[in-house]
Amino acid sequence: MVQNAEAACFSKPEIASLKVETLPFKNIPHQSKLFLDYLEDPAKLNKFYPNAVHHHHELSKRKDQVLKAHKTDRNVLCEALSEMNKSWNASEKTLANIERLRGAETVAVVTGQQAGLFTGPLYTIYKALSAVKLANCLNERGVSAVPVFWIATEDHDYAEVATAEFIGCDCHLVSVTSSETIHREGHPVGNVVLNESIKATADELFQNLPDTEFISELEALIENSYKAGISYSDAFAQMLTALLGEYGLIFLDPQDEKLKKLSAPIYSKAAGKADELVPALMSRSKELETAGYHTQVLITPDSFPLFYHTKDGARRALTKTEPGKYRAKGTNEEFSVEELMRLTENEPQRFSPNVTLRAVVQDYLLPTIAYFGGAAEIAYFAQNEVVYHLLERPVTTILPRASLTVVETRTQRTLNRYEINFTDLFEGYEKVLTYVVEKHLSAETAKAFDKTELAIVRELDSLKEALAQIEPTLAEALEKGRRKIDYQLNGLRTRFHRAQLKRDEATQRQIERAFASLYPNKALQERHICIISLIARHGKYAVQWIHDAMNLGTNEHQIVYL
Repeated sequence: MVQNAEAACFSKPEIASLKVETLPFKNIPHQSKLFLDYLEDPAKLNKFYPNAVHHHHELSKRKDQVLKAHKTDRNVLCEALSEMNKSWNASEKTLANIERLRGAETVAVVTGQQAGLFTGPLYTIYKALSAVKLANCLNERGVSAVPVFWIATEDHDYAEVATAEFIGCDCHLVSVTSSETIHREGHPVGNVVLNESIKATADELFQNLPDTEFISELEALIENSYKAGISYSDAFAQMLTALLGEYGLIFLDPQDEKLKKLSAPIYSKAAGKADELVPALMSRSKELETAGYHTQVLITPDSFPLFYHTKDGARRALTKTEPGKYRAKGTNEEFSVEELMRLTENEPQRFSPNVTLRAVVQDYLLPTIAYFGGAAEIAYFAQNEVVYHLLERPVTTILPRASLTVVETRTQRTLNRYEINFTDLFEGYEKVLTYVVEKHLSAETAKAFDKTELAIVRELDSLKEALAQIEPTLAEALEKGRRKIDYQLNGLRTRFHRAQLKRDEATQRQIERAFASLYPNKALQERHICIISLIARHGKYAVQWIHDAMNLGTNEHQIVYL
């Protein structure tokens, strides 16, 4: 029987006339075995991911399961979402999507990230647009869906979100950091209130960015978002809304009081089952390790699935002191399980989920049909599956977010000029420089080295054979001498490379800039560089190009040429 072809996904890169290449993650350094196996065949990991799918178009089959399990009051949920998104200057499309979410047949495509300075690394944008594109794809297939971005405002690791990195006017990686003084140790980052120091941070940013026709637009964007008196999370949400609002993306701050009240039942249930959750998580960790995988989260026997927020606003871990008793770390406050259950019901704003519970809370509040995450989040879900099970929730399908490296024209010219592939950068800066010197700058001298080394090897091999027939120990002595000769030749070759590069400093700068732009600090571009780097050079058009370049039909890394 002939099968109907799958409908094309919403907005594919071919439509935008962008040149896009793909690269399997197995060819990229530092990828975990669990992540690679999940990409290759998630069905083989069914024990850890029972609702995994091979292709995103299979998600429509999950709709009924998701809607049946969703009991949260949609009107209260959407009132809260409407209020917060209006405060961030939401677009009409976003507000329309919130109204759409009120409908009992609408599901959510969810992703999320911490509130980073000036939106944080590029993968924040990639997560958001992944959710946008999948929601549009589902809508085209007849499944009512909206994209939601969960801002992880309850995290308290300020150092992790206080820095923004970008390509400066000298084409090298530069960073700026917001003041440490605005954050109190142990307090949620979302509660940080910016003061006048943010202006100095923004000034430093613009001093290091190139002076282009788009700078004034970027200055207005940042001035309107990151200003004294506004919270860190509000600044983040306002800037992302300004960049992505046209796509109808809904932003969610879990610290909202209405959302806390809606979360109370799942908080209470988790508190009551802490003695079951912790052993189950520890058992799952052992299962993962036995299967040859790593565990993303360390679980200890004294763990508790919720953080407790003290009256001064600090976020404290709860740890077991004796059977049925838990103490807030760093305080004298101690509670029984029953007391914690009552507190979560009556004062849910005093609690927030830890990493093993966060996804379950998120999918209790929202009718989540799928979540987009990176490699670390995919690993979290392998552990969290047992939490979903014990709290009687359907396990959410996690999909790998879009992953891109954006190659700007100037960098592409460098790669083409010296015949460098993107994957060559994984070999390291010194290896690439060596290649460029020997292939392009001084090929004849490099050939002379090769010829000399080959001749020496040939003559020494001949001499070794003759000596071995006379006295074996002489052949051994020759080997020691060979190593010294090799060492001297290698040293001389390195000095030749340096001398050549000193004569051609422009080439060295070009290679340095290519590494800074494409593989900064030996990591993918998306893990360091912020969207402001692209906006400064290309304007907000860069966001549209990224959106159009994303192909939900691939789970490989995409290399996008602007």
